[in-house]
Amino acid sequence: MNLPNKLSLLRILLIPIIIICLLQGSFIGDLLALIIFILAALTDKYDGYYARKYNLITSLGKILDPLADKLLIIASLVVFIQLGKITAWPVIIIIARELAVTGLRVIAANQGTVIAANNWGKWKTTIQIITVIALMLNPGLISLPVILINALIYLAVLITIYSGYTYFAGTKVDYS
Repeated sequence: MNLPNKLSLLRILLIPIIIICLLQGSFIGDLLALIIFILAALTDKYDGYYARKYNLITSLGKILDPLADKLLIIASLVVFIQLGKITAWPVIIIIARELAVTGLRVIAANQGTVIAANNWGKWKTTIQIITVIALMLNPGLISLPVILINALIYLAVLITIYSGYTYFAGTKVDYS
């Protein structure tokens, strides 16, 4: 297993630690969750960087990297529902898009095509990461304006929907 794929796997392995820290409901737990989440999110940048720079792009990496991103974001958002930091509807939309695009990737893979992340997918992940960080900060570590939190959630949902559309519109597969 090459370094980029190990970084994606590390991102997945950090998820339970983030969840445990968030569920502590303490300043230290929130702070540790934030630090670990940021480190996990940074592995996304570096796994792609190393894969491209050293020509380490693999079919496994094309699947593992977006899967790690999805798991990291979805796990955090579900915990925020439990903690009362976000309502369920935006999380349901985000999960639905992730499942739909993953399904598209499976269909395409069965037809011999691997669908790598596109720029809209990368923007989606970036906005979702920023939104999760804002939710981690608020109100446990610092207090952010409600309008900012809500704007980030709406922006994350809109970009999530649009990025999903771009995958379906740009992929030629036989759905039969």
